[in-house]
Amino acid sequence: MNGVMKTITALTVLAILLLAVSAASAQEPGKQTAVDMGLHYKYLLYLPSDYGEAGRHWPMILFLHGAGERGSNLTAVKTHGPPKYVDNTVYLTRGILPQVYQFIIVSPQCPSGEWWSNDHLIPLLNEVIADYAVDRNRIYVTGLSMGGFGTWSLASVLPDKFAAIAPICGGGDAWGLLKGNYNTTKEIPAAIPANLVKIPIWAFHGGADTTVPTVESQKMADAVKAAGGNVLLTIYPNVGHDSWTQTYSKPEIYNWFLENAILTGIDDWPIR
Repeated sequence: MNGVMKTITALTVLAILLLAVSAASAQEPGKQTAVDMGLHYKYLLYLPSDYGEAGRHWPMILFLHGAGERGSNLTAVKTHGPPKYVDNTVYLTRGILPQVYQFIIVSPQCPSGEWWSNDHLIPLLNEVIADYAVDRNRIYVTGLSMGGFGTWSLASVLPDKFAAIAPICGGGDAWGLLKGNYNTTKEIPAAIPANLVKIPIWAFHGGADTTVPTVESQKMADAVKAAGGNVLLTIYPNVGHDSWTQTYSKPEIYNWFLENAILTGIDDWPIR
């Protein structure tokens, strides 16, 4: 390698390190901030107001948005779910929904025309867990619609990493739905529910959902139960696709997350 190439390589490494330092230092406890570390997914990051206490680690929620929030403008990710509430000054100043503010909340954005990819979510998890004081025994995943499918999928490939998951109006046949040949009678691949049996799951769906049929959550819940898993399924009668507003705007889901933790230490991060 000649001198010019060595200089370019050194400058590239320095730029990456400076980007990492500046992104991490820009985080302010009690605030939600946009983060771009050069990964495929940019993300919003919320740190609790008491973040930074020596020796303490905080539970973390990974939130996966729906198809309507895809793109390159991270503001869209605040439309629904946990990133909406931690960014809402009315909720914050009036002390509404205080449970949500106890978590580190990571809310990535999927680019336009794409679907949630475990190959991109895993490096993001590696980065956040390496850079922030995350309680590795209390990492939770939740998402709505496309993010509900992503929640089921990510948990099924990392079955020992999450303390609990909460998929909302999602399911298992993501590709069928995406390609327009959705089949409500299609069987769930046996490996998926088999991998989910150790994870506490609380799934939600609207009983009148015509975008993602309610049976999709029912099929996943039945399959995991049949494999010996633990699943709660809440179906809201006469509710359409938006089964997420009444789920995320109430304290029960956040309290339930905090009730669940992995009892054995999780030390094998990062995931390769």
